[in-house]
Amino acid sequence: MNTTMEATQNEQNGQVNSPDPNPSPVPQHQSLSKNAQKKLLKQQKYEAKKAEKKAQMKEQKQRDAERKRKEWEEKLAALPEDERLKLIDSRKELRRERMEKRSEERGQKIQRLTQAKETGQNIVVDLEFSHLMTHSEIHSLVQQIMYCYAVNGRCSSPAHLWLTGCEGEMETQLQRLPGFDKWIIEKEKQSYIKAFSDRKDDLVYLTADSETVLHELDPTKVYIVGGLVDRNRWKGITMKKAEEQGIHTAKLPIGAYMKMSSSQMLVARS
Repeated sequence: MNTTMEATQNEQNGQVNSPDPNPSPVPQHQSLSKNAQKKLLKQQKYEAKKAEKKAQMKEQKQRDAERKRKEWEEKLAALPEDERLKLIDSRKELRRERMEKRSEERGQKIQRLTQAKETGQNIVVDLEFSHLMTHSEIHSLVQQIMYCYAVNGRCSSPAHLWLTGCEGEMETQLQRLPGFDKWIIEKEKQSYIKAFSDRKDDLVYLTADSETVLHELDPTKVYIVGGLVDRNRWKGITMKKAEEQGIHTAKLPIGAYMKMSSSQMLVARS
């Protein structure tokens, strides 16, 4: 799967955050400070500008495609019949080779992801926070999940991904993704606590509020990432949830490897 999207991942909070493609008002029950309101307005302006730029790029792409089509037709028209046929055959052969290569790559990807179900590191995206997000924030999270699946599939040793608490609007939006029903991942309506009821001691929730620093992955553990796009409205929510459930927590050592100007949030964009 080839995706182009912008993903912002709060790894230490066990959360996934990214710019919202369709910004919508924060729920009325959640009051915002003046500073937060300014940040929200700035974010909305950024998203509007981003959407405008995306539309311009789409138009430019269409113009480029039309230009190339005309250039191809003019090139063919200027050639003798025999040379024109050779050029057309050459182009068809090139397309065939590309299709074969893509088919081979898809087959290898399926093989890697299938093997990951047996030997890959188990990574859970906890989707039980949808009631705290707006429609557009859920859309943003869904896009990031799509991006994560695509990147994971290209890895030589991919993880085995789980989506737990996958129901309601979250499930509806995921089902709209092209090919989602064929994804090689685990999709569970139930929570990870129930999905791994016999392995509760192996569960580790990744959150920046944990005092345990995770320096390397343990293949016997199941690491949980909170699926929450909240613009930092719900600080500490993943740590509180883990404590209430009595499961282990850990945080990524981001500060030890990256210099951060303020909060230690890992922002990944593509």
